[in-house]
Amino acid sequence: MKKELKDTIVVELGQKLTEYPHFYLVDVTGLNAEQTSNLRRKCFKNEIKMVVVKNTLLHKAFEASEIDFSPLYDSLKGNTAVMFTQAANVPAKLLKEYKKDGIPALKAAYAEEGFFVGADKLEELVSIKSKNELIADVMALLQSPVKNVVSSLNAGGKIHGLLDAIAERNK
Repeated sequence: MKKELKDTIVVELGQKLTEYPHFYLVDVTGLNAEQTSNLRRKCFKNEIKMVVVKNTLLHKAFEASEIDFSPLYDSLKGNTAVMFTQAANVPAKLLKEYKKDGIPALKAAYAEEGFFVGADKLEELVSIKSKNELIADVMALLQSPVKNVVSSLNAGGKIHGLLDAIAERNK
């Protein structure tokens, strides 16, 4: 591979590292062409950008980045695919489907500004909530008291009876 092409790849990887806040390093050794194609289709459906890269070029992109990715350097061995994503837990859920086969296997991940090194971190990554999931949880918590008031108002006579009982007790 020519040096100009390598430099271009390093720059493109650097752009993806800044464009996507989360990425996973995955071992794809042992996948045949059909399995790789199926994995790519699933990644596309889940808005994951999967790129198979040379470890040395990815290492150079890490070094050129403003973020210190040194905890991931030891994971750059063997065949490596990088899964870039906007949602931290989506690739983990996808990899969990393949867990029984062991291929592809998680090497490491950078998610929510933290490093997760090793296949044993997959469950932690699955449990990370996305921004939309957190917003939904907050909205549900905020709606709960309002729903209680509305249901009490809809009860009609019950609230009137309750207010009368409180008034009688305070006399």
